[in-house]
This record gives sequence, structure tokens and C-alpha cells, in this order.
Amino acid sequence: MRRLIGLAVAAGLVAAALVGCAPTGGDGAIALLLPDKKTARYETFDRPVFTERVAELGDYEVLYSNADQDAAKQQQQAESALAAGAAVLVLDPVDGKAAATIVNTANAQGVPVIAYDRFISGGEVAFYVSFDNVRVGELQAEALVTALEERGEPDGGILMVNGSPTDNNAKLFQQGARSILDESGLRVLAEYDTPDWSPDKAQTWVAGQIAQFGHDIAGVYAANDGTASGAIAALRAADVSPLPVVTGQDAELSALQRIVAGDQYMTVYKALKPQATIAADAAVALLTGGAVDAETEVDGVPATLLDPVAVTVHDIVDTVVADGFWTVEDICTPDYAAACEAAGIL
Repeated sequence: MRRLIGLAVAAGLVAAALVGCAPTGGDGAIALLLPDKKTARYETFDRPVFTERVAELGDYEVLYSNADQDAAKQQQQAESALAAGAAVLVLDPVDGKAAATIVNTANAQGVPVIAYDRFISGGEVAFYVSFDNVRVGELQAEALVTALEERGEPDGGILMVNGSPTDNNAKLFQQGARSILDESGLRVLAEYDTPDWSPDKAQTWVAGQIAQFGHDIAGVYAANDGTASGAIAALRAADVSPLPVVTGQDAELSALQRIVAGDQYMTVYKALKPQATIAADAAVALLTGGAVDAETEVDGVPATLLDPVAVTVHDIVDTVVADGFWTVEDICTPDYAAACEAAGIL
């Protein structure tokens, strides 16, 4: 709880620094370009928080597009936004390398680009806001190791369901996880980079691994809650019992309900509201000729990296509920009321 409060305070301080010189009115367009709809956070949190924060700061238009996990489509959306008069691009890239073309195109027109959530390799990026993504992977792996030790399976076999191969963050999650898993004694039975972060593709792959490894699977490192849902669906379809320990990320509502029900062991909560707020503040600052103050640098790019937090059933109230991310009523619907009561959430 103290950590979450500290994070929120830090976000507020950064926001104040970013927009201290921005006026409260005027014209200007900011393009918000998000990568997909399969990851629930983008439409549920990132877009509305960003848009609402920009509206609080003045009369600025937000040009919103979602690329549906298509890098070529995102390129077209960026070009359309520039043609429509966008003076700042806030870009969460489908493909962190291919997005350098978008950055270069924008820069050639004097338009700064903020890399949102995922780093962009190449081009002159004005600012990068994300989380400590190596730490995300470490948190996932640490939880997996601890859970298997508690189950008496300290050398069990695990599957690694990584994220999209075009997402730089997925590589960082994997790097962090591997740094823990390689020292743990756990056996990695098989590993998969999930195209497009697709839960369906994760499900199909895990189903094939169940056919091969069966009850040797003690745990599943799933890089986010979407891939976790696919893995759990495959395990359920194969009547695997007890379910292996499954990780996740993003604190999606359905994932928290799976955690309460005992199907998923943990998720990683990332404070998306401060992240989106900081991005909006930076965009308005750049739009109005202000400077962006950052806490650190990543490959020479000014950056703010927020802290991720591991969440198990024991932490839900003190993290996502205390932070107003989800309410008890959101999580503990009638189907989950008994499980919530058993977990001490109701």
C-alpha cells in the first residue's frame, strides 16, 4: 500500500513538472496510437484516462486510433493523423523496430513522438513512459518459484508462454523472468513467443504441450493475463488437475477473478492511470512548447519508468482495490462471491 501511494505521489510530481508551463486553453491536436484490442487495458484504461487528462489541461483534440496488432495499419493511422494536423504523436507501437519509420516521418514534419509503454528503437523519440519491464518478468518468475516451492515442486517443469516477438517489452519480460528461472532449478519444458499476444494462439500451443508433457507441467509462465487465459483454457479443456501455477500481467478484471477462483496464481499490477496521465501531460507540454522533465534515460531517450507490483489473492485489497483500479464490487460478482468471501475480500 505504501508503495502504491509513493508511486502515485511520484506520478503527480512528474505530471506537475511536465505541464507547469502549459496554458489551459488553445487549439492543438494530439494523436494517441494504441496497438491492439486483445489486451483489455488499452480500451479500458489507457485511452479514457489519457483523453480525460488532456481535456482537463485545455481545449486540445485527441485523434485516437487502434492498430488491431497490424504494424502496416498503424503506419497508415500515423500518416492520417499527421495529415489531419496532429502536432504530437503518442505512440504505443505494434512493432518497436518498424515504428522507427513513423518517428522519422513525424520528425521530418517537426512533430515530436512520445513512446508510450513500449520502447521504439530508432528515430528521435522525445520521451518514453513505461514501467520497469525487466522487473515485471522478475516478479512473475519470483512468484512462480515461490508457489512451486510451497507446493513441494521446487524442480518442477514449466512452460514459458512469452509475449509477441515484435514487442520489445516482451523481450524485457522474458529477460527478467529468465534471470530468476535459470537460477531456480525449475526445468523449462518448452517456450513459445505468442504472435500478436493472442490468447487463442497461446491456448493452441499450450494444448499441444499438454499432449506432450502431461502432468510434468507444474507451472506456466504466462507473460500477460491474455496469454494466461489461453493457457488456463487449454488446461481446463484437458482436465488437468490440479491446475499448474500460472502467472500473468496487467491486473485485468477477468484475471483477478481467476486468481480469486484459484485458476491463476498471480498477475502484475501496473498503475496505468499514472502512466496515461504522465503521457498526456508530456504531450500537452510538447504541444505548447514546454519542456519534458524525465527521471532517467533509456538508450539516450528521456524516460519515466514506474514500478510494477506483484498481486496474488492475498494482495488484491491492498493493491488494485486500494488504488481504485477495480472495486470489490467489480471483482466479486455473484459468480465469485463465495470465493471472495473465502479469500477475505468480502
